[in-house]
Amino acid sequence: MELESKTIIITGASSGIGAAAALLFAAEGANVVLGARRPAELETLVEKINRGNGRAVFVAGDVKDEGYAEALVALATKEFGALDGAFNNAGIVGAMQPTPDMSVGNWNDVISVNLTAAFLAAKAQIPAMRKQGGGSIVFTSSFVGFSNGGMPGMGAYAASKAGLIGLAQSLASDHAAEGIRVNALLPGGTITPAGGEGNPDALAFISSLHPMKRMAKAEEIAQAAVFLLSDRSSFMTGSPMIADGGMSVRLT
Repeated sequence: MELESKTIIITGASSGIGAAAALLFAAEGANVVLGARRPAELETLVEKINRGNGRAVFVAGDVKDEGYAEALVALATKEFGALDGAFNNAGIVGAMQPTPDMSVGNWNDVISVNLTAAFLAAKAQIPAMRKQGGGSIVFTSSFVGFSNGGMPGMGAYAASKAGLIGLAQSLASDHAAEGIRVNALLPGGTITPAGGEGNPDALAFISSLHPMKRMAKAEEIAQAAVFLLSDRSSFMTGSPMIADGGMSVRLT
């Protein structure tokens, strides 16, 4: 019960890593506040958690909306009395193409969902954590934004994920003395809808790039997030924590 009695927001919770995190965090004793765009999927997940004696609530919305970030925090404090942590995990890959061929619209969409939304989330979450004397924030970055991990055709995605590392480090410096820790989690290829789920050829190719010769399960990345949100990582802040099956080693 690594997260017992902690209240944690999870964005991008309707599928993939976010959904796996919701189930795992609840099993570890957390009260979970789930956010994503798809209300039907969130409702199904909340019902599953609550049937298993967990504690979950949700509100659907767009992470690019500042009001939505505030609504998630308000729901956490209303339902559970406080906010202890946040797994700001929502993200998109966007169109994969060389930068000269990329539209400004695609660039703006990827930066807005992956990076600006994280800024808005932290802006809403930090004051709530400050009131109770601390908390832990985790951003889902990627090896693609770190350690020579840039992949062809992923300029917007790589820039957004590298930006999350910088944002985490700046926030960590600003708020460490207040007991608020901020870290970035850097997964490798993960079997999710965005990571080629259901496409055997894509999964085989991406798996072959990893020294471990496989992709991560969403649950494995969620386990890493548990560590960063739990008291076991109490002296970690500003860290880009890699869980990438050795990709960054291969590319360095």
